[in-house]
Amino acid sequence: MRFGGLAVGVVVVGAVAGGVVVYAKLDGNIRADDAAARELARYEKERPTSLVKGAQNILLIGSDTRAGDGNARYGRDSGTERSDTTILLHLSAGRHAATAISLPRDLMVDIPACLRSDGNRSEPMFAMFNSAFETGGSACTIRTVEKLTDIRIDHHIVLDFHGFKEMVDAVDGVQVCLKKPIDDKAAKLRLPAGRVTLDGEQALGYVRARKSLGDGSDTDRMDRQQRFLGALVNKVQSNDVLLNPVKLYPVLDAATSSLTTDPGLASLRELYQLVRGLRDIPTKAVQFLTVPRESYVYDANRDQLVEPEAERLFERVRRDAPLAVAPEVPRDSDAKSRNSAMDGERNSYGYSGGDSYEQSHDYGAYGRGNAKSGGKRSGGAPGGSSPAPTFRGNTADEDSCG
Repeated sequence: MRFGGLAVGVVVVGAVAGGVVVYAKLDGNIRADDAAARELARYEKERPTSLVKGAQNILLIGSDTRAGDGNARYGRDSGTERSDTTILLHLSAGRHAATAISLPRDLMVDIPACLRSDGNRSEPMFAMFNSAFETGGSACTIRTVEKLTDIRIDHHIVLDFHGFKEMVDAVDGVQVCLKKPIDDKAAKLRLPAGRVTLDGEQALGYVRARKSLGDGSDTDRMDRQQRFLGALVNKVQSNDVLLNPVKLYPVLDAATSSLTTDPGLASLRELYQLVRGLRDIPTKAVQFLTVPRESYVYDANRDQLVEPEAERLFERVRRDAPLAVAPEVPRDSDAKSRNSAMDGERNSYGYSGGDSYEQSHDYGAYGRGNAKSGGKRSGGAPGGSSPAPTFRGNTADEDSCG
């Protein structure tokens, strides 16, 4: 699914010295999404512009397609596919920090008229976010995200179920921490509590399960996906993968063969150019969060954005401005009070305006060289000394068993 998109960046760095034959094979694995490029070019004038030179936004799309031998076992192939999960990955200018923002599949959004696979165009509609991918593929999803956030999407990566499994197996599994044992027949999972290393099949069940793990909410599922992605990034960055040629090649082969990308990323060279600076991002500066959301007012099983918190988040991304994440929002914030009142419900956006939150972390480029005094950072945000706003989330260096 979408998790390979971030991990593959770290993996590709090691391919440069792999030899001409190996390079050619890996380069040929990547599929270019030319149709999406043509569709997006048609609407170029209405798309947002990039505001900060060097910063990039990459949309990671996990497809739930059942087409193909590797995906057919997960359900009947109806001839359609939706985005099982979508993550907006923001890479800061200078590549000192990375922020991955989950966009709920049940979020109610305005979807523009899109080109269908049959050549006809759909009508604009107000529908669940994941319907955009079913209607018009990655181009429709990108245009929907850009209209929702006013953030320019520079690149996109699509990964399916089979590709996600192959990525996890290629790194010899990923370790997670389970607070309770899992016995889920639907997800085909039977695991003990504590630290467990998941293989590809187990990992797929773990990140996809919704009703039987946690509180059954999509919020809980996205939190679990984000923690897994952090663990996967840690595993791929570890020396026993990147510095071991025997392990490195299958990882590279699985990573590249499972991807469909925009033409600008559809080569090993371009992927390398994109990610060569990512090796220096400390895991504490790799952040994961979910866009501020709550139950849709007309249907508790759907989502809507929480405003003005969502716009505040999008505005920070547009300007490449700092933001922070924490497992819980500050006790004295309005968001904390509202979130506590909603315990047990699907509302869990966790946001703090920042002025009442005392920063204690160095968030990559945003914190480097900044003097701290009383929780304030000089130069931490453009044009002021206020600390970055805080959203509920986690970083890649957090130990879920800690």
